[in-house]
Amino acid sequence: MAGNSQRRNRRTSNKKGAQVGSGGQRRRGLEGKGPTPPAAARKGHKKNRVANAQAKHAANRRPAPRRGGVKGTSEMVVGRNPVYEALRDGVPATTLYVQQYIDNDERVREALQLAGERGNINLMEAPRPELDRMTGGLNHQGLVLQVPPYEYADPQDLLEAAYDNGEDPLIVALDGVTDPRNLGAIVRSVSAFGGHGVVVPERRAAGMTAGAWKSSAGTAARTPVSKVTNLTRALEAFKKEGIAVVGLAADGEHTVEDLEALGGPVVVVIGSEGKGLGRLVGETCDYRVRINMPGGAESLNAGVAAGIVMYEVARRRA
Repeated sequence: MAGNSQRRNRRTSNKKGAQVGSGGQRRRGLEGKGPTPPAAARKGHKKNRVANAQAKHAANRRPAPRRGGVKGTSEMVVGRNPVYEALRDGVPATTLYVQQYIDNDERVREALQLAGERGNINLMEAPRPELDRMTGGLNHQGLVLQVPPYEYADPQDLLEAAYDNGEDPLIVALDGVTDPRNLGAIVRSVSAFGGHGVVVPERRAAGMTAGAWKSSAGTAARTPVSKVTNLTRALEAFKKEGIAVVGLAADGEHTVEDLEALGGPVVVVIGSEGKGLGRLVGETCDYRVRINMPGGAESLNAGVAAGIVMYEVARRRA
């Protein structure tokens, strides 16, 4: 009996117990994972980053209509050559005032022809004393062109322009740039390299005058400029949107070539040629970059510097 019991126990102990099956795991492991998700859904992809930024911006956007920005002041362009050049270069204008009994030379005829071709400029004849009064006694030479106030964009409009196109925002902010010709040249570079606009402060800065329009070579008509009360606060607002703020400085810790942040959403801040970035603006920047100049020049014209940085950004995004 004892022997039989031992044999039964031995058989019981050797009996194979319940086993956990694969449950089809091996078979499923050999199957494909379906189609590759679109770029906008793949984490780390540029389009995914833009989609996330769009969603964040849309969540924070107010339901009110676009607010628009402040308006500049009207301007008078005086003198035969300045008026002709303004009309030739596409500077917006509402009225061309012509002195009564003016000597009808070639420049006057060309100005009248350009104004007539536009079709939306009023031609007004006025006596010389009236033109003297309008211009404060400047040497108008019988021609005065009235330029309407420039309507500045709201900073949020620049972001919306980028997101509506499915692109990372690329904005240039100016700190202490007072020459309208530099502003116009920067607007031209922003337009040429796919930027979404320019931000300028209200005080101690150039605005969109007739001179800036001329330097922009017509690109000011399609590249918005925003005017803000406080540039530092505007930069802080951009940072809250997840946009890197990069300041251009001669003693920057990074070079334009090696800063990876220039490949993403970015605001490039450019200071004046002499003083560079202001202290508060410089402290607000996430990065400070420099342009290597083997020739030994101490600084570059603001318009030239902007063109170099914008080219580098466009190259990275190509």
